[in-house]
Amino acid sequence: MACAICHVRREQRFCPALHNRICAACCGAEREVSIDCPSDCGYLRQARRNEPGREITEKDRAALFPAIEISEQFIAERLEFITGLASVISESAGSNSGLRDPDIFAALSDLATTYQHLAGSGLHYEPANANPVRQSLTAALRREITAFEQAESKHLGYTSLRNSDTLRAIVFLLRLSHSRSSGRPRSRAFLDFLRETVAQNPQAAATAEASGRLVIP
Repeated sequence: MACAICHVRREQRFCPALHNRICAACCGAEREVSIDCPSDCGYLRQARRNEPGREITEKDRAALFPAIEISEQFIAERLEFITGLASVISESAGSNSGLRDPDIFAALSDLATTYQHLAGSGLHYEPANANPVRQSLTAALRREITAFEQAESKHLGYTSLRNSDTLRAIVFLLRLSHSRSSGRPRSRAFLDFLRETVAQNPQAAATAEASGRLVIP
């Protein structure tokens, strides 16, 4: 039987996304590109284990806010806040099945831009975004930031979270999303990482930073 995608090569494996059989070449080429792979696909999981680390191009570097410095001390001090934001991202996938890594990256990037302006000039600026999936995630993250500030104010009588702190926390997650995603348009690698690791073990994020994987050359 021929592959359901190319109709040329012989089929070799069952694709749970297409509910059909495809060849290994098409599986590798179209994985998370034209094929919306489920997170529990064995071939997807195997590919993630075997893929080399994602390289940072000049374009990537510019998009990762390289001027923002994030220390291990900051991560340790703001781990609760960072974990709260990460949990919001993870939980957002439950209410929006269309959420993918590129959406997360875009939402975090927009939010980082907003807080970069707030921290620098005090002016409020929101990048235009017509994508409803990304708008929804951005709104959820904003609510979490506000809730954290209110809870801290109620407990301490004031909030110690500055706009520059929020900016660094967002940029940390932005860099982590780049590091953990395959970069393909339908990738859910970062989202799955949050679900499987960070939500249960917040120290995993700090460990990733400390290991140097998130250092921007």
